[in-house]
Formats: sequence, C-alpha cells, structure tokens
Amino acid sequence: MTIPIAVYGEVDQRAVDQLTRCAEAGDAVRGVLCADAHVGYSQPIGGAIAYADYISPSGVGYDIACGNKAALTSIRVEDLRPEIAGVMDEVFERISFGVGRKNNEPVDHPVLDAIRDAEFAPQRELRDMAAQQLGTVGSGNHYVDLFAGDDGWVWIGVHFGSRGFGHKTASGFLALAEGKRFDEHATEGEMDSPPVLFHVDSDLGQAYVAAMSLAGEYAYAGRDTVVAKVLEILGAEATYEVHNHHNFAWREHHAGVDVWVVRKGCTPAFPGQGGFVGATMGEPSVILEGVESDASADLLYSTVHGAGRVMSRTRAAGRSRTRWACTELGCDWVQGPGEHRPRDGRCPQCGQDSLGRRMVQLTPGEIDWAAATAELVAAGVELRGGGADEAPGAYKRLDAVLAYHADSIRVLHRLTPLGVAMAGADTFDPYKD
Repeated sequence: MTIPIAVYGEVDQRAVDQLTRCAEAGDAVRGVLCADAHVGYSQPIGGAIAYADYISPSGVGYDIACGNKAALTSIRVEDLRPEIAGVMDEVFERISFGVGRKNNEPVDHPVLDAIRDAEFAPQRELRDMAAQQLGTVGSGNHYVDLFAGDDGWVWIGVHFGSRGFGHKTASGFLALAEGKRFDEHATEGEMDSPPVLFHVDSDLGQAYVAAMSLAGEYAYAGRDTVVAKVLEILGAEATYEVHNHHNFAWREHHAGVDVWVVRKGCTPAFPGQGGFVGATMGEPSVILEGVESDASADLLYSTVHGAGRVMSRTRAAGRSRTRWACTELGCDWVQGPGEHRPRDGRCPQCGQDSLGRRMVQLTPGEIDWAAATAELVAAGVELRGGGADEAPGAYKRLDAVLAYHADSIRVLHRLTPLGVAMAGADTFDPYKD
C-alpha cells in the first residue's frame, strides 16, 4: 500500500526521495516534508515520519533534541537599544560557543545526577563531558539572539541541542545497530543511506527511547541555563517562555493509530502549542502556535524549524582547512599542498619563529561575507561571531516558507534582531547539527 507523503513548499526532489525511502523502510503510517526541508543524513531535515512499530536513531539524528527556546523579558526595547553593543559583548564573553568552555562558570543541574544514574548504563560514562558542556552553545547555525518584539519588549532566542552528550549517544546507537560496541565508531554512511530502524519492542528500541529522552532532558537544561544567563546579563526577568525540541521522537496518536513520530528539523505544532522559529541573522523570527485544521493533521501537527537552507555551508563559504601559517605582521606565508611545517619552526618566507595553525580558505564561496556584514550593520544588528556559511543569502526567506503553512499555524509575534551571537566561521565543532 502506498504510504501517504505530504510535501509543502518548493522542496528538492532528493529530499522527497529520502523521506519516501525512510517511510517505506519502516512501513510508516505517514510522512511529511515542511517547506523549509532540505537534504539531511538519511532522513531529510524538515521531515517527519510516523512509524507504528519502529523508532529511528538516524531519523532523530546526531544532535538529539536540538531545539529552540524564546523568552519574553521585562526590558523595553527603547531601554536596551542604546546598550546593545555592550550587552552583546558580555553575552559573547560569558557564554561559550564552539568546542569547550572559555569561561569559568560551569553549571550544576539535576540532569547531571540523572545522567550519572542513567537507565542506559553506557550514558553514565558521559556524565563528566555533559557537565563540562552544560550551558555551552556549539557552532554551525546555533545561536543566542536578542530581539525587538513587535510588542515593544525585548525577547531572547536560543537554538542548540544536546551537545557532545547527544552526539555520542546517537553515534553509540548507530554503532550498536552495526553489531559494534557503544563506544566504537559506526561506519560512516552516505547521505542517502537507508534509515537505521529499531523495533520499538526490541531491547535496542527500548534502550534508545530511554537514552534519547535523557538527551532531551539535557538539551532542555542547557537552553534553560543559557537563557537564565542572558537574563542575568540583562538584569531582567522572563514573563513568558516557549520551548521545543525539533530533533526528537514522540509517542503520539495519528490516523487512528499509536505511532512514534520522528521529527528531524520539525517544530511540533499542535493546536494552541507555541513555538519559536528563527529566521536568518538579519531577518525577523516568529513566535507561532498551531491551529486545528485539515492541514495540521496532514502535517502530523508539525511545522518549520527555520527558514531552510538553499545552499550547503561549503557552497556558501567555500572550502577551508587547518594549515600552518605565519602570524608575523605583513607576512602572508601559508602551508601549501604537499608542504610540511619547517622542522626549525621558522617561517620559510620571513624567517621568524612565528608559525601557528589556523583556518585557511582553499576555495571561494558564493557568499560575499563583507557585503553581508555591512548589510547587518546598516540594519542595526550587533553581530558577534558568524560567517558566510550562516549568512542570510544561504537561506530561504522565512515569510515565504511560513506562507505554505498558513492553514496550520498562527503567527503571534514578529521578532526583529537586535544582536546575534554565534561561533566564528573558523570554529570546528563535531557536535553541531
């Protein structure tokens, strides 16, 4: 029997093929592609699949429980605007982006005790790493933003997931699916690999549900921690909050059947359920809620999680690699193909003992980052970090994407960016989504 697949918006055929492949492999009840959908690993980002008998670690993905949180603050926009540059400096200084923790403010939280006593025993070994990374943001498209709400109040918005704890949990289950140990490396599959499926009643299926749920608790704790830190920096209180995962699997009831809905890059949007959906760093984001309609049921009560990429990070920013380079002012020596670091540590061009490792662009990208940042400055956006791979030109327009979902959601607020903080373009982070 043909599995019903709903596609909203202008979606790449390869993403449609990925979703169809995943749905058919697990005899799914239904599949959905939201208008921000694009190709992902095995299951496309922006895709949701309802399985009656299976759960899919490849469908949830490596960044288990990646999600968004927004908080309405007690600060008026006109009061913050003159101080926004200094506030963003402090946000970027006191909250760690990328790998590691650059400040001395590690956080304690009950979720760390839950990890220490995890039902799935191998996760217990990840407790120390989880403690070190709790409240860090990561890189890629993960961020901490401040917004001017259309209600005149300042909003906080954050986007990130379960960091290394979730990544190692996902990697471990993909290894177990191959008959390896949890701490071994799974074989790296192609982007169009078939899905990894566990029967929900199997030992692996039940173990994954428990482990995924704990990663979800950790992601919630991380986003709560970061929002609390920004509120502290602002000297403000939160008067309203909305908080969602968008890489997760939920037990739900659809089309008369109990199913596991695996959402990768999809925001749950049941009637009355609020969601924060981020746009690009230079355009308004939204607070929305689901409404009851035929379209909502058709979408498995899911909606977009962002604007959706139109080009890969490499296409946008070009290809970069870590190379030896001279740090001496005025010297432009960079390690070339086949060259090695000089044994004496001296630059072969200027002769100084001034070599260091840094990211070097090998091929150009399509995004003019200087022009993009100039546009952000002109729009009054205080940017800390970021790079061409996350420039507005690498994404669809959120308003255009949301228009395809007009019958299933209601926009409650539009949030115009005041400040954007994210990892720098040269930051490598194996735990980004």
